[in-house]
Amino acid sequence: GRDDGIGITIVEEVLDGGNAENCGIVPGDSIIALTLNSNANDDNTGNSNKMVVQEETTRISTECLAYDPTITALTSLPPPSSPTEEIIITVKRIRRQPTIQVKLQYPPAMEEPDATIELFAGENLRRALLTRGIKLNDPLAQRFDNGGVGDCGADGTCATCVIGVTKGMDLLSPMAQQEGQILKAKPKWRMACKAVVGHGMTEGEMTVQVSPRQWAN
Repeated sequence: GRDDGIGITIVEEVLDGGNAENCGIVPGDSIIALTLNSNANDDNTGNSNKMVVQEETTRISTECLAYDPTITALTSLPPPSSPTEEIIITVKRIRRQPTIQVKLQYPPAMEEPDATIELFAGENLRRALLTRGIKLNDPLAQRFDNGGVGDCGADGTCATCVIGVTKGMDLLSPMAQQEGQILKAKPKWRMACKAVVGHGMTEGEMTVQVSPRQWAN
Protein backbone atom coordinates (compact mmCIF):
# COMPACT_ATOMS: atom_id res chain seq x y z
CA GLY A 1 0.00 0.00 0.00
CA ARG A 2 0.88 3.68 -0.15
CA ASP A 3 1.36 6.19 2.62
CA ASP A 4 -2.20 7.45 2.12
CA GLY A 5 -3.66 4.01 2.95
CA ILE A 6 -4.64 3.18 -0.62
CA GLY A 7 -3.48 -0.14 -2.04
CA ILE A 8 -4.44 -3.78 -2.24
CA THR A 9 -4.18 -6.45 0.46
CA ILE A 10 -3.71 -10.05 -0.62
CA VAL A 11 -4.33 -13.20 1.41
CA GLU A 12 -0.92 -14.80 1.90
CA GLU A 13 -1.96 -18.01 3.68
CA VAL A 14 -5.06 -19.78 4.97
CA LEU A 15 -4.19 -21.38 8.34
CA ASP A 16 -5.11 -25.00 9.03
CA GLY A 17 -7.85 -25.16 11.66
CA GLY A 18 -8.63 -21.45 11.37
CA ASN A 19 -12.01 -19.84 10.77
CA ALA A 20 -11.27 -19.43 7.07
CA GLU A 21 -10.40 -23.09 6.46
CA ASN A 22 -12.64 -24.73 3.85
CA CYS A 23 -14.54 -21.49 3.18
CA GLY A 24 -13.23 -21.15 -0.37
CA ILE A 25 -10.65 -18.45 0.22
CA VAL A 26 -7.27 -19.22 -1.33
CA PRO A 27 -3.88 -17.46 -1.19
CA GLY A 28 -3.88 -14.59 -3.64
CA ASP A 29 -7.50 -13.56 -2.98
CA SER A 30 -8.27 -9.99 -1.99
CA ILE A 31 -11.06 -9.44 0.56
CA ILE A 32 -13.09 -6.46 -0.66
CA ALA A 33 -16.04 -6.52 1.77
CA LEU A 34 -17.55 -8.13 4.86
CA THR A 35 -21.31 -8.16 5.36
CA LEU A 36 -23.13 -9.09 8.58
CA ASN A 37 -26.73 -10.18 8.04
CA SER A 38 -28.96 -10.51 11.09
CA ASN A 39 -32.67 -11.21 11.52
CA ALA A 40 -34.50 -9.23 14.20
CA ASN A 41 -37.96 -10.22 15.42
CA ASP A 42 -40.33 -7.30 15.81
CA ASP A 43 -44.09 -6.88 16.28
CA ASN A 44 -45.33 -3.46 15.32
CA THR A 45 -49.02 -4.41 15.49
CA GLY A 46 -49.34 -5.25 19.15
CA ASN A 47 -50.48 -8.73 18.25
CA SER A 48 -48.41 -11.17 20.27
CA ASN A 49 -49.30 -13.97 17.85
CA LYS A 50 -47.83 -12.17 14.87
CA MET A 51 -44.09 -11.92 14.41
CA VAL A 52 -42.40 -9.68 11.86
CA VAL A 53 -38.87 -10.60 10.78
CA GLN A 54 -36.66 -7.68 9.83
CA GLU A 55 -33.28 -8.19 8.22
CA GLU A 56 -30.49 -5.89 9.24
CA THR A 57 -27.32 -5.61 7.20
CA THR A 58 -23.98 -4.14 8.18
CA ARG A 59 -21.37 -3.90 5.42
CA ILE A 60 -17.72 -2.99 5.70
CA SER A 61 -15.76 -2.25 2.51
CA THR A 62 -12.05 -3.08 2.34
CA GLU A 63 -11.50 -2.69 -1.40
CA CYS A 64 -8.40 -0.72 -2.41
CA LEU A 65 -7.15 -0.43 1.17
CA ALA A 66 -3.60 -1.04 2.33
CA TYR A 67 -2.85 -3.60 5.04
CA ASP A 68 -3.37 -1.53 8.19
CA PRO A 69 -6.65 0.08 7.03
CA THR A 70 -7.86 -3.37 5.92
CA ILE A 71 -7.25 -4.87 9.37
CA THR A 72 -8.93 -1.87 11.02
CA ALA A 73 -11.97 -2.26 8.78
CA LEU A 74 -12.23 -6.02 9.34
CA THR A 75 -12.04 -5.74 13.12
CA SER A 76 -14.64 -2.96 13.18
CA LEU A 77 -17.40 -5.35 12.10
CA PRO A 78 -19.39 -6.49 15.16
CA PRO A 79 -19.25 -10.26 15.75
CA PRO A 80 -22.41 -12.38 15.30
CA SER A 81 -24.54 -12.38 18.44
CA SER A 82 -27.00 -15.14 17.55
CA PRO A 83 -27.14 -18.34 15.43
CA THR A 84 -29.37 -16.57 12.87
CA GLU A 85 -26.66 -14.09 11.96
CA GLU A 86 -24.17 -14.75 9.17
CA ILE A 87 -21.04 -13.09 7.85
CA ILE A 88 -20.60 -12.95 4.08
CA ILE A 89 -17.06 -12.46 2.78
CA THR A 90 -16.72 -10.96 -0.70
CA VAL A 91 -13.40 -11.53 -2.44
CA LYS A 92 -11.80 -10.77 -5.76
CA ARG A 93 -9.54 -13.41 -7.19
CA ILE A 94 -6.50 -12.17 -9.05
CA ARG A 95 -5.74 -14.48 -11.93
CA ARG A 96 -2.69 -14.54 -14.11
CA GLN A 97 -3.57 -13.72 -17.68
CA PRO A 98 -3.07 -16.92 -19.73
CA THR A 99 -0.45 -16.65 -22.45
CA ILE A 100 -0.04 -18.33 -25.82
CA GLN A 101 3.35 -18.96 -27.39
CA VAL A 102 2.97 -18.46 -31.14
CA LYS A 103 5.68 -19.75 -33.47
CA LEU A 104 5.60 -17.90 -36.79
CA GLN A 105 6.87 -19.61 -39.92
CA TYR A 106 7.40 -17.65 -43.12
CA PRO A 107 7.29 -18.99 -46.71
CA PRO A 108 10.73 -20.15 -47.88
CA ALA A 109 10.72 -17.52 -50.63
CA MET A 110 10.63 -14.75 -48.02
CA GLU A 111 13.89 -15.98 -46.46
CA GLU A 112 12.71 -14.94 -43.02
CA PRO A 113 13.73 -16.95 -39.92
CA ASP A 114 11.07 -18.45 -37.70
CA ALA A 115 10.03 -16.25 -34.80
CA THR A 116 8.20 -16.91 -31.54
CA ILE A 117 6.03 -14.29 -29.87
CA GLU A 118 3.92 -14.32 -26.72
CA LEU A 119 0.27 -13.29 -26.90
CA PHE A 120 -2.30 -12.92 -24.14
CA ALA A 121 -5.56 -14.83 -24.08
CA GLY A 122 -8.33 -12.67 -25.48
CA GLU A 123 -6.21 -10.83 -28.05
CA ASN A 124 -7.39 -10.57 -31.64
CA LEU A 125 -4.74 -12.38 -33.66
CA ARG A 126 -4.44 -9.88 -36.52
CA ARG A 127 -4.32 -6.86 -34.23
CA ALA A 128 -1.82 -8.57 -31.92
CA LEU A 129 0.52 -9.38 -34.79
CA LEU A 130 0.29 -5.89 -36.29
CA THR A 131 1.08 -4.20 -32.98
CA ARG A 132 4.18 -6.40 -32.74
CA GLY A 133 5.38 -5.33 -36.17
CA ILE A 134 4.27 -8.44 -38.07
CA LYS A 135 2.42 -7.58 -41.27
CA LEU A 136 -0.12 -9.90 -42.84
CA ASN A 137 -0.69 -8.89 -46.44
CA ASP A 138 -0.66 -11.87 -48.75
CA PRO A 139 -0.37 -10.58 -52.34
CA LEU A 140 -1.94 -13.80 -53.62
CA ALA A 141 -5.18 -13.24 -51.68
CA GLN A 142 -8.45 -12.67 -53.52
CA ARG A 143 -11.31 -10.69 -52.06
CA PHE A 144 -14.65 -12.39 -51.58
CA ASP A 145 -16.82 -9.27 -51.75
CA ASN A 146 -17.95 -7.55 -54.94
CA GLY A 147 -15.71 -4.80 -56.27
CA GLY A 148 -13.43 -4.53 -53.26
CA VAL A 149 -9.73 -3.89 -53.60
CA GLY A 150 -6.84 -4.15 -51.17
CA ASP A 151 -7.14 -4.57 -47.42
CA CYS A 152 -10.75 -4.84 -46.19
CA GLY A 153 -9.91 -3.43 -42.75
CA ALA A 154 -10.73 -6.58 -40.73
CA ASP A 155 -14.16 -7.10 -42.31
CA GLY A 156 -13.22 -10.67 -43.14
CA THR A 157 -13.63 -10.36 -46.91
CA CYS A 158 -10.18 -9.73 -48.39
CA ALA A 159 -8.48 -12.77 -46.82
CA THR A 160 -5.08 -11.06 -46.96
CA CYS A 161 -4.57 -11.90 -43.28
CA VAL A 162 -5.23 -15.63 -43.65
CA ILE A 163 -2.77 -17.79 -41.75
CA GLY A 164 -2.22 -21.54 -41.70
CA VAL A 165 -2.40 -23.25 -38.33
CA THR A 166 -0.33 -26.42 -38.05
CA LYS A 167 -0.53 -26.65 -34.27
CA GLY A 168 -2.91 -25.28 -31.66
CA MET A 169 -6.07 -24.70 -33.70
CA ASP A 170 -8.11 -25.39 -30.55
CA LEU A 171 -6.57 -22.29 -28.94
CA LEU A 172 -8.47 -20.04 -31.36
CA SER A 173 -12.07 -18.90 -31.10
CA PRO A 174 -14.55 -20.89 -33.24
CA MET A 175 -15.23 -19.81 -36.81
CA ALA A 176 -18.28 -17.71 -37.55
CA GLN A 177 -20.48 -18.67 -40.49
CA GLN A 178 -18.94 -16.28 -43.04
CA GLU A 179 -15.36 -17.30 -42.30
CA GLY A 180 -16.34 -20.96 -42.38
CA GLN A 181 -17.90 -20.58 -45.82
CA ILE A 182 -14.93 -18.69 -47.27
CA LEU A 183 -12.36 -21.15 -45.93
CA LYS A 184 -14.45 -24.28 -46.36
CA ALA A 185 -11.85 -25.90 -48.59
CA LYS A 186 -8.97 -25.01 -46.25
CA PRO A 187 -9.77 -26.44 -42.79
CA LYS A 188 -6.33 -25.53 -41.41
CA TRP A 189 -6.60 -21.87 -42.39
CA ARG A 190 -8.00 -19.04 -40.30
CA MET A 191 -8.60 -15.36 -40.90
CA ALA A 192 -6.41 -13.64 -38.33
CA CYS A 193 -8.82 -10.70 -38.15
CA LYS A 194 -11.62 -13.03 -36.98
CA ALA A 195 -9.60 -15.20 -34.62
CA VAL A 196 -9.11 -14.60 -30.89
CA VAL A 197 -6.27 -16.48 -29.20
CA GLY A 198 -6.61 -18.30 -25.91
CA HIS A 199 -10.26 -19.22 -26.42
CA GLY A 200 -11.90 -19.94 -23.08
CA MET A 201 -8.94 -18.35 -21.24
CA THR A 202 -6.72 -21.29 -22.13
CA GLU A 203 -3.02 -21.20 -22.81
CA GLY A 204 -0.62 -23.27 -24.84
CA GLU A 205 1.53 -23.26 -27.95
CA MET A 206 0.65 -22.58 -31.57
CA THR A 207 2.51 -22.85 -34.85
CA VAL A 208 1.32 -20.49 -37.57
CA GLN A 209 2.30 -20.25 -41.23
CA VAL A 210 2.26 -16.70 -42.59
CA SER A 211 0.84 -16.28 -46.12
CA PRO A 212 -0.07 -19.98 -46.52
CA ARG A 213 -0.83 -19.55 -50.24
CA GLN A 214 2.89 -19.06 -50.81
CA TRP A 215 3.82 -22.39 -49.32
CA ALA A 216 4.42 -25.34 -51.64
CA ASN A 217 1.61 -27.91 -51.43
